[in-house]
Amino acid sequence: MSLGKAVAIFSSFTFISRILGFVRDILSASILGAGFVADCFFVALKLPNFFRRLFAEGAFSASFVPVFTATLTEGGREEALSFAETAFSSLIVVLLILVAVMEIFAPGVIYILAAGFSDDEVKFQLAVLLTRITFPFLLFISLVSLLGGVLNSLGKFSETAATPIILNLCMISALIFFSDRFETPAHALALAVSIAGLIQLIWLYTACRRVGYRIRIVMPRLTPKVKEMLIIMMPAALGAGVIQVNLMLDMIIASHLPDGSISFLFYADRLNQLPIGVIGVALGTVLLPLLARNIAEGDNAKVSYNQNRAIEFGLFLTIPAAVAFMVVPFQLIHVLFERGAFTQEDSWQTAYALMAYAAGLPAYVLAKIFSPGYFARKDTKTPVKFAMVALVVNMTLNLILMQYFAHVGLAMATAISAWLNAAMLAGGLVRRGHFSFDGQTVVRLAKYLLASVVMGAVVWGLSGQISGMFTGHLGTKTLGLVILVVGGVGSYLVVTFLSGAVKPQELKAMFKGKRS
Repeated sequence: MSLGKAVAIFSSFTFISRILGFVRDILSASILGAGFVADCFFVALKLPNFFRRLFAEGAFSASFVPVFTATLTEGGREEALSFAETAFSSLIVVLLILVAVMEIFAPGVIYILAAGFSDDEVKFQLAVLLTRITFPFLLFISLVSLLGGVLNSLGKFSETAATPIILNLCMISALIFFSDRFETPAHALALAVSIAGLIQLIWLYTACRRVGYRIRIVMPRLTPKVKEMLIIMMPAALGAGVIQVNLMLDMIIASHLPDGSISFLFYADRLNQLPIGVIGVALGTVLLPLLARNIAEGDNAKVSYNQNRAIEFGLFLTIPAAVAFMVVPFQLIHVLFERGAFTQEDSWQTAYALMAYAAGLPAYVLAKIFSPGYFARKDTKTPVKFAMVALVVNMTLNLILMQYFAHVGLAMATAISAWLNAAMLAGGLVRRGHFSFDGQTVVRLAKYLLASVVMGAVVWGLSGQISGMFTGHLGTKTLGLVILVVGGVGSYLVVTFLSGAVKPQELKAMFKGKRS
């Protein structure tokens, strides 16, 4: 399977999930709004997500996939299955202990993570309760990540990519059918999160069985492969921890800002995460097993080639998305979220944050492309150093910029530190001779940038011409947004085709071809 085809499969399911995610967020904005109940839920959701990204999608993914892929290539299916079973069983033990500890000490954790809530007993207790309801999600989703790593290493991307759809469907159902049956809609959402995690686990376990990998629970043992995975995981956990601590510190700072600040950042980040999830995460997920296989086969030239093509593919879609988010952020937020408890002032505050986040959008995607270059070589230490530098810069900028721009300053700091991290990751690979930008990539990126500037000018002009449409009813507003999207996409494609940045036949060929 070609890189483009694999990414297209993953991206397609991710796009469906993101669309459902926006439906969820639209309902959430309408029912929860951007008040203290919403802030409590988002804090509660951050905690299991913190550990999920730290252990499951961060350190565990970075260490498990390269070892599993190498074991499969060198030792065959039976040896790879045995390793997966031991890792799966060990993870269950660790997670059960972690979940139990967090359930007991939830008040202390919330006091640390959202210190600003401690001044309001009702707000504080609600955050604690919602955290206890959502935290079992960590157990299920971490096991899901391992099973997804098995499937991705086998080239089976669709099942893993479809998994987030389950979470969104469960949360949408909770908002529509159960939000008025609990003390607050946030209670229904929190319960839906944990239930979704269990369903996701069943879904991927069944998928593994279909491809001949029936993973059983066995006695955890420190085998040579598990030991190798743990050695790789330790610095990876530190690196992932630095990134997640960065996000948590942002939230701690935001909790001291006026009510709604956490929600403004959440909704802006959700929109910003659409291209990151559809493009960046898809590329990173597909690249890791692909590069690990290239390296196991000793084909270093193919490693650099695949990363260059990934950069072209990723930035072809990401640069124009970033420009659009910076040119017409209010129109997007206004149409998607402004209804019910979500006011026009909420839209403006969220739009300002979106503009700041969008400035770093290409950097987020580049980091997803460059990181597998380290992880596939079982090097998890170097990204840790870069992440720690980015953390220090981000925190310093947070404390400075929040004084002048409130919550928008936090988003600005995040974008700046993202560019620093991406630059360090790229520079490290280049210095070691593991990667080099080829001429085709450099020329195409320049043309993408030119096309995006033209697109931005077109969208800006259109938004002024049809500004009246955004003061009408929802149908008229939606039509106005569609006009902006069509005008932007159309102008971007015309310039990229005319400039030779992308040829129609290349787009077709990208999704065909043999396994890379």
